[in-house]
Amino acid sequence: MSDEQKQSSIRDSWAIGKAYGPYVGRWSRLVAREFLDWLAIAPGSRWLDVGCGTGALTQSILQLTQADAVKGIDRSDGFVAFVRELIRDPRASFDVADARALPETSETYDAAVSGLVLNFISQPARVVSEMSRVVRSGGVIAVYVWDYAGKMQLMRHFWNAAVALDPTAFELDEGRRFPLCRDEPLMKLFRLSRL
Repeated sequence: MSDEQKQSSIRDSWAIGKAYGPYVGRWSRLVAREFLDWLAIAPGSRWLDVGCGTGALTQSILQLTQADAVKGIDRSDGFVAFVRELIRDPRASFDVADARALPETSETYDAAVSGLVLNFISQPARVVSEMSRVVRSGGVIAVYVWDYAGKMQLMRHFWNAAVALDPTAFELDEGRRFPLCRDEPLMKLFRLSRL
């Protein structure tokens, strides 16, 4: 069995916003702030949040960037229902959609972003390509993921302990399962997607 087949056989399913928030959602908001400061997108921009989940990145965009509009898409009905209740800002809208085939017109957005989700989607190159398609010329496409194998210490310590206690946990270790979550594979993905 190939690594890709093994990865697809392990299901990562988050669909309940109330359950996800206390687990990792609190960290998501802190990372989103850093990400947006780094991007420095002009006020009045139109944003697409790909894999919006519970809305941590969308909410941060609305609070910190003076965005004109933010559309969040997620494949999970449960997350979209949750985020629609959570974020009532008239500049925000949400839809259930597949990131690999965005139901958006080409060159619609100033920025397409994705936070902490790309490694969970099969065919990440299609996601990056679709994000590129829906962003206008001169716009921004940007993603961030956890560094499971290194600097995401909360997860790294957990998996190190889990494997020490039960060696069969090695197969589940996110640092191993998500090789995309490292600098070089992410850079390669964007280069190959011809942005």
